[in-house]
Amino acid sequence: MKSEFTRSPEKIIKTKEREIFVFDIEGKNIDYKVVNEFGDEWLKFYEHDDDLVKKGGEEYFDILNNQIVNSNTYALDIGCGTGRWTKYLAPKVGFIEAVDPSNAIFAADKLLENIKNVRLSKASIETLPFADETFDFVMSIGVLHHIPNTRQALIDCVKKVKRGGYFFIYLYYNLERRGPFYKALFKSSDWVRKIVSRLPGRIKHFVCDVLAIIFYMPFILVGRFFKFLGFKDLAKRIPLHGYQNRSFFMIRNDALDRFGTRLEQRFSKKQVVEMMEAAGLTDIVISPGIPFYHAVGKKK
Repeated sequence: MKSEFTRSPEKIIKTKEREIFVFDIEGKNIDYKVVNEFGDEWLKFYEHDDDLVKKGGEEYFDILNNQIVNSNTYALDIGCGTGRWTKYLAPKVGFIEAVDPSNAIFAADKLLENIKNVRLSKASIETLPFADETFDFVMSIGVLHHIPNTRQALIDCVKKVKRGGYFFIYLYYNLERRGPFYKALFKSSDWVRKIVSRLPGRIKHFVCDVLAIIFYMPFILVGRFFKFLGFKDLAKRIPLHGYQNRSFFMIRNDALDRFGTRLEQRFSKKQVVEMMEAAGLTDIVISPGIPFYHAVGKKK
């Protein structure tokens, strides 16, 4: 089912389980510092067990059905990171190409070691080694808001989808659903991010672990306590309520993801729809559930 590459890789790295195809990642719409930092992050947080992958996949892919993804689907995961979403979808599709521009591709190799219907490539969105209109399903989860021009990157991703195929995306939302207190809290944390994200690697990782404890955990523990008492609606009003069911491993990972990146953009629901429509997508569905916003659209 897998297609031929549109050009030859610069090199091929053989690992225990497979070959990793390495392509040029140069382009105008890429921040190399951000790419390298995410590579370091995912090499640290690649050990996602099956339960974590299952729970995360059920949250993100709640809007997919058998028409969108099935055993005949040829899929592409752009910005695969550790490969956790590739791992979730691999049993549900025919074949999946997992691509990342950073050294996270080697973390994905470890996580996906026993999965055979996957091919790994190191490439950027602008250097994807696949012809346009190749894939039945393309996804990019938590990636495009870390790219200088998100709108253009989304257009470039959708080019790889066949007509009648589907594109799935997750982009950070701009807190339009939240009140003044939550927005003020986020604004304060964003100033922290701008400082922490520029720290040297090891120091940054340590600081983000500390932030996971002193910033995330108080809200999470209060929310868990309210849930324990049966006040579920009240628990949902607590900041960071989406983390109340997550492990400390995931909280540490997300703290580094949140405070460790120097480039982050956020969008309203209207902006997400507009960008997807501009890329040639229709029948757009945005999930009403967390994380906000994840959406899927069909290519005209």
